[in-house]
Amino acid sequence: MTSSQLPRSKTDRAREIDRRDWLRRAATLVTGAAVGGFETLHAQQRAEGAAYLFPGFKASQVQTSGATINVVVGGGGPPLLLLHGAPQSHAIWHKVAPELAKAYTVVAADLRGYGDSSKPEGGPNHVNYSKRAMALDQVEVMKHFGFDRFAVVGHDRGARVTHRMTLDHPNAVTRAAILDIVPTHHLYNHVTREVATAYYHWFFLLQPAPFPETLINNSLETYIGRGVGEPFTEFMRTFGNPATVHAMCEDYRAGASIDLEHDDADAKSGRKIACPLLVLWGDRGNVGKLFDVMTIWRERASTVRGRPMPAGHNIQLDAPEQLLAELRGFLRA
Repeated sequence: MTSSQLPRSKTDRAREIDRRDWLRRAATLVTGAAVGGFETLHAQQRAEGAAYLFPGFKASQVQTSGATINVVVGGGGPPLLLLHGAPQSHAIWHKVAPELAKAYTVVAADLRGYGDSSKPEGGPNHVNYSKRAMALDQVEVMKHFGFDRFAVVGHDRGARVTHRMTLDHPNAVTRAAILDIVPTHHLYNHVTREVATAYYHWFFLLQPAPFPETLINNSLETYIGRGVGEPFTEFMRTFGNPATVHAMCEDYRAGASIDLEHDDADAKSGRKIACPLLVLWGDRGNVGKLFDVMTIWRERASTVRGRPMPAGHNIQLDAPEQLLAELRGFLRA
């Protein structure tokens, strides 16, 4: 049996369908740009993506003190902010946000630099992509919608923004859930051969521009397709903008520079997370294999609970029902 005759998995078939959909949309993009201008069509595609993935949600752009943040908002009830990771956008929450919206006012946001949010220049020491700046964006987004206090769920890079938010804005965050990370400060201070292998992309993305950007842009589908699951179409659309790729790299460069300075200051002062914290990680991912997750977070928070989930890194894609059960129990407590 040749490789072309091998049976394909359900995931492979779904990804092939999604790739074909992306090519169709890309052709539409080129045609529409020639007729009506790129910005008009970009706005149309953004609205289409939000409508398809988040039925009943409303897309919006919020101007903060440092960026323009793209969000979708839906539901009613206590406010709940969802923050995505890399290389992703708010679309990563499409399996859980509509269910959460039955009990909460859900705000799923694109971090600055990602998705359809604006992409400011990195600035000295990559300050504009510090988790401090990115957290402030999201606090201002929630204030824009009338919420001075809210719960937040962050995954991957969004979990690092969540961590910073709980420290810098303790009066704003009522509860925080952090998905599949250990603190940046701890990871960089405990780099072993196994950690470096599992987190190879950290050390690649922080290299000076334009080295990582060039390699990613020259093989975007390969990079985006590695481990992000669906919706592949949306991720390809947003990362098809080279400015998004550069912003992602700036995010990681900040993580290895100014973010560590902020983390060092917290460590010296003994500052901890004050709100209740839920920590979840995938039992098939790297975090639980490489770190004593709960011990690490208990050193940084006053009230912590957590457990592994039947998932890889992207818990909200691999185990949405189990994640919803954990979040509902935590947010109701």
